[in-house]
Amino acid sequence: MALFDENTTIEPAAPRERRSRRTVAGVWALAVALVVLLVITFLPTSYVIQRPGPVYNTLGTAEDADGEEVPLISVEGAETYPTDGALDLLTVQVQGNREQTPSWFELAQAWFEPSKAVIPIDAVFPEGQTTEERNEESAAMMVDSQHEATAAALTELGYDVGAQLSVHSVIDGAAATGVLEDGDAILEADGETVTDAAALRAVINAAEGAPVELLIERDGQQQTVEVTPKESTVDGETTWLIGVNLITDYDFPIDVTIQLNNVGGPSAGMMFALGIIDTLTPGELNGGEQVAGTGTITADGTVGPIGGIRQKMWGAVDAGAEWFLAPEANCDEVVGHIPGDLQVFSVADLDDALAVLDAVRGDGDVDALPTCAAG
Repeated sequence: MALFDENTTIEPAAPRERRSRRTVAGVWALAVALVVLLVITFLPTSYVIQRPGPVYNTLGTAEDADGEEVPLISVEGAETYPTDGALDLLTVQVQGNREQTPSWFELAQAWFEPSKAVIPIDAVFPEGQTTEERNEESAAMMVDSQHEATAAALTELGYDVGAQLSVHSVIDGAAATGVLEDGDAILEADGETVTDAAALRAVINAAEGAPVELLIERDGQQQTVEVTPKESTVDGETTWLIGVNLITDYDFPIDVTIQLNNVGGPSAGMMFALGIIDTLTPGELNGGEQVAGTGTITADGTVGPIGGIRQKMWGAVDAGAEWFLAPEANCDEVVGHIPGDLQVFSVADLDDALAVLDAVRGDGDVDALPTCAAG
């Protein structure tokens, strides 16, 4: 016998079939979403990821080709002095290349990490250039950077250095292919004497695509050649290129050796110059503090812009630096993106950098030095 409360209303059970259909539909929707996510994850992308790379103290040591620790900067032919603290150069690592790009999932993760940057692959690996070619170009720029840094440092210290611009290599299919050769010394461009890459670039860009006449020396003989630059876009700006990797040779009165393997590009130039000056002068240029910085440099001491400065600032913080020297031309990228308590100074040339180190050492007012402000 079944007993019922007369005040109880009995609701019929929901049809099991309807609930089952909803469950099945949800499972299928989840499965489809997972498949789509999986497919997207492995689809090729057109971006790479920049992140902080290793930090090297120019006053310290580095591994040579045999894996042994040797001074990063060594000098022969002049008196050297003890150093202390650090003058750190920063690097940036690139995750991905044209042969293997990061997945969409990796890009999404990097997008939300302030120490990383997602950038178009063309900004790092130009169309038509292989990873091997890029590495060769980067290595050539590092060699040139070391020469320029040595010239800037020795000039600052009163040494007399000579300068001669020459072709390190010609990029296949470039404007200079078949016109210039490896080892050619470039003496003049459109009648103007050129002793460094910056001077040659200025003449080429001033021509705005018109043929440029070059006076070169090849195998001991001078001759005139003509090359028509090709238009290109670098860092969002239109420029004209002839497609050569250049190096400036100097007649240095002392022998300066910089040991840094597996690092390319020109952005360590300023810190190399400061490290050389500290090595060749009494006392501690940085007051024994840990100072980091970045920037290209030319023989006349001009500090130029570099890429990946936000990632380099994060690298400086991670390495424990409190002070950071930033190229004046990069200030727009610095403002609003300084990590932690890092104090960033704006420098336009080697004298500006030395002024910062004077103040850090205790000889000046740090607060009076130029910093990066919104432009």
